[in-house]
Amino acid sequence: QVQLVESGGGLVQPGGSLRLSCAASTGTLSYKIMAWFRQAPGKEREFVATITWHGVYTHYADSVKGRFTISRENAENTIYLQMNNLKPEDTAVYYCARGRSSSPTGDRNDYDYWGQGTQVTVSS
Repeated sequence: QVQLVESGGGLVQPGGSLRLSCAASTGTLSYKIMAWFRQAPGKEREFVATITWHGVYTHYADSVKGRFTISRENAENTIYLQMNNLKPEDTAVYYCARGRSSSPTGDRNDYDYWGQGTQVTVSS
C-alpha cells in the first residue's frame, strides 16, 4: 500500500510562484512513473506533468509548459512541482499520483495511487 501526501498549496497572486511536494509516507515510488494532475471546480481531472524514475524524461501539458517543472528525489521518496508565473486558470486542486509501471503516460487510468490533493488558488 502506498500513501501519498501533498503539501505546498496556497493562495498566490498572478505571476507568483509555488512549490508543491508529494511524499510517500508508506510504500515506495521505486521504478514507477510519477505525475501531477489537477482538477478545477466543475471540470475533469487533467494531466499536468510526469517524470520517469531516473528523471531523464519529463512531459508537460501544453498549458503549463515553460512555467512548471517536475522533479523527484528518489532517496526521499518525494516528487516536486515548481510552478512559476502562475495564472488564475491554474487554480485547482493538485494531485500527485504513482504510475502502475515505469512507462510515461498522461492517462489518469494508468495511475494506481493518488494523494488527497492540495489546493492552489491564483487570485489578486
